Amino acid sequence: MSKVWMITGAGRGMGLDFAKAVLASGDKLVATGRDPERVAKAIGQSENLLVTTLDVTKPADAVSAVNAAIERFGRIDVLVNNAASFYAGYFEELTPEQMDLQLASGLIGPMNVTRAVLPVMRGQGSGKIVSISSTASLVGFEFCSAYAAAKFALDGWIESLQPEVTPFGIETMIVNPGFFRTELLSDDSTQYAPSAVNDYDERRAQHLAFWKSANGQQPGDPAKLAQALITLVNLPELPRRFIAGADAVGMVEQKLALVQRQIDAHKELSSSLAFDA
Repeated sequence: MSKVWMITGAGRGMGLDFAKAVLASGDKLVATGRDPERVAKAIGQSENLLVTTLDVTKPADAVSAVNAAIERFGRIDVLVNNAASFYAGYFEELTPEQMDLQLASGLIGPMNVTRAVLPVMRGQGSGKIVSISSTASLVGFEFCSAYAAAKFALDGWIESLQPEVTPFGIETMIVNPGFFRTELLSDDSTQYAPSAVNDYDERRAQHLAFWKSANGQQPGDPAKLAQALITLVNLPELPRRFIAGADAVGMVEQKLALVQRQIDAHKELSSSLAFDA
């Protein structure tokens, strides 16, 4: 039986690759975005496609999109929390408004959509929630403090959500991609902190040059990630986490080794903090 997918941010970038792969597989798709005309034009026509408006930062949009999905297809089997933005810069230079916007799109947005979908999945007694995170949820990077804050929090929320919804037949998966050739680093998706502190000038210039030059040069193929996502969703049990890309695997392995060294360095002190018997 074909599945019904709901994908946020489906009109461009990685979300568009996901959307095309889902339709090519024969499944049904609810493709969402802030500009539904742009989404529809990007994906093309299909009898298995419903395009609907969804700004993930607006809870009412999430409820309306879920209602439209149920009216059209009767169920939602897979939710892909994909919509994202990127606010880059040194924390001291990022404005409070930029931090709020990063958390709104990267954390609160997926929460809004998941909150709207969960009653449907509970009623079905089944469902899969896939959240596109980042290696920046496992490894902190200079110049990425806002993005990492949202992604670290996203992972913690999903890990905590899983045992809450397991009794209802609902599974979750965190996807931690490395560098994939998407539109995340384009001018439409990346916003930079204003240059406000002279002490950061030299390093800021180096990072700006790196991020701008990386756009379109990332090694990961999002079409292959889309196929991997379909493979994983069709497994008898959804993995709790998928590290996506050889570069991501390498970075996470380095982080695991670092954490182990940090544990070993002060294990005796850490183990001595209980009340005396």
